[in-house]
Amino acid sequence: MLYAFKGGGALQPNGPDMTSKQPQKSLSPGLHIVATPIGNAADITLRALETFRNADVIACEDTRVTGKLLHLHGIKADLTAYHEHNAARVRPVLIKRLKNGEIVALASDAGTPLINDPGYKLVEACQAEGIPVTAEPGASAVLAALVVSGLPTDRFLFAGFLPAKQAARTRTLEILRAVPATLVLMESPRRLAATLADMARVLGPRAAAVARELTKLHEEIRRGTLDALAAHYAGAGAPKGEAMIVAAPPREEAEPDADDLDALIRDALRRTTVRDAVREIVEATGAARRTVYARALEIEKTVRESES
Repeated sequence: MLYAFKGGGALQPNGPDMTSKQPQKSLSPGLHIVATPIGNAADITLRALETFRNADVIACEDTRVTGKLLHLHGIKADLTAYHEHNAARVRPVLIKRLKNGEIVALASDAGTPLINDPGYKLVEACQAEGIPVTAEPGASAVLAALVVSGLPTDRFLFAGFLPAKQAARTRTLEILRAVPATLVLMESPRRLAATLADMARVLGPRAAAVARELTKLHEEIRRGTLDALAAHYAGAGAPKGEAMIVAAPPREEAEPDADDLDALIRDALRRTTVRDAVREIVEATGAARRTVYARALEIEKTVRESES
């Protein structure tokens, strides 16, 4: 079954004027990791706004993007770009300011910093220098997609972007296949259909959801099996906006006992090579590859000796 839900809205903040920069004694020096909205401007937190007003400098991916957010809330601040291309050069400058007792806010273009950006290296450097680091949580595309997916949330793995090339993507998915948790991935719109097709081929027909334009006016949550979702986007074409893919964990199946495993191996070896037999049985049963491979070699050796 495949169906879609559309919703969301572009709400604007509404409330008392809080544009003046007022020193907050409760805001201590150090690095403040500040989450920003992933689409809906109203999703900024009051704590984030206070930090932005009182930070000595805001380090952000794109000063234009963060500048628009600050302008919307009437905040004037010192901005400096900090992203993967200049992080090695800018990081020592930020560390120096932090060691001088300044308040540095770290923000990404959207969502929680350090998720798919170089912020963790700055946090690592702060820890090495004994500089306090404070998390100021808020919007997150990963969590937003997970909680609307309708899939298990008690255990999940965020795997970022899969490799762009199919061979590397397949190898990564083969590693992820046995992870006993819901998988959360990011994907570009132009690769969405191909990635879903590879996920269906490697992971099987698991329940899944594609969430895009989260919190925005044209938010869409499309649910179905991986193969059904792949077929939909192959036919519909690349959608607008970066997408989140959420896939259900593998079904828990009891591994075959030793006698059943031997029977499966003997049957497979009559039709194919040891390598292909092992892959077939591992995919079908979920048994440990090392166990299947070792037993397959033993059985093949026994068969050869009996025939000689």
